[in-house]
Amino acid sequence: MAELTYRDAVARGIAQEMSRDPDVVFLGEDIAKAGGVFKATVGLYEQFGPLRVRDTPISEQAILGAAMGAAMTGLKPIAEIMFSDFIAVCFDYFANEFSKSRYMTNGQVKCPLVVRTGNGGAARFGAQHSQSVENWCMMIPGLKVVAPSNPRDVVGLLAAAVRDPDPVIFFEHKSLYAVKGEVEDGEILDTLGTAKTVRHGSDATIVALALMVPRALAAAEKLHAEHGINCEVIDVRSLVPLDTHSILESVGHTHRLFTVEENPRLCGWGAEIVSIVADEAFYELDGPPVRITTPHIPLPSAEALEDMAIPSVDRIAATVRRSLEA
Repeated sequence: MAELTYRDAVARGIAQEMSRDPDVVFLGEDIAKAGGVFKATVGLYEQFGPLRVRDTPISEQAILGAAMGAAMTGLKPIAEIMFSDFIAVCFDYFANEFSKSRYMTNGQVKCPLVVRTGNGGAARFGAQHSQSVENWCMMIPGLKVVAPSNPRDVVGLLAAAVRDPDPVIFFEHKSLYAVKGEVEDGEILDTLGTAKTVRHGSDATIVALALMVPRALAAAEKLHAEHGINCEVIDVRSLVPLDTHSILESVGHTHRLFTVEENPRLCGWGAEIVSIVADEAFYELDGPPVRITTPHIPLPSAEALEDMAIPSVDRIAATVRRSLEA
């Protein structure tokens, strides 16, 4: 067992899969000798060499075009898009190309590729480098969407993503890179489409993703310590496939639902979860589901304003308490 940072877990996960499978290759901007702009790929160039770890030009379209071609011809590329905001620059590949190739060729052409990207705010990068865009990809048929909240899950879910026969978008939260956690020794392989109950409780279910998971946990502890409210917290981990069973099972015994997401409120992933619960467990609910979100605004870079926009521990706790006591 070792204590790793989230960023070190990224490098370990990539190294694990490159070591076990010579078809796994890695490409992106400054990922080789520089070790990545977030220092999440340090040591990979030295370990695997320039043929398998390749720096690219600053062209998101070129990166994904090369990755798609490599995947179609038998390799298993991991491609990095430095900031998730720049998925917009190469969105055609996500929406129309590698997401559709397997379907449109009746399975004759597969695209087993992983797109890693730094996602989310709370790091003062401003409106064009701080967005949480997992819902952009969640809506596209043919893509799998993953967002780990801790170092151990980074390794296990990244391994599952690399071994998956379909394209997987792997969102790494920029504000979690320095977070430490225990990671067991040896090979780690997780399963896509499985949520984790990270805190058990009886009074309400709080569903969260990535950075919002530790904040939801802290809010749950605060509610329990100060008000005796005992919340269950579910780490979604994977939006596509979505583990609806775990969410519905939790709502079945807490009878209240709260979703905590960093997405802007309009069309966020929490709305889909609320819709599913309303469809399949409406009569289990003792009150309306509540979404705790970022407002539908460009994210500010000013420290106080960004902190006000993104759901905080205090806002999560206050919203849950107010709703339960209403």
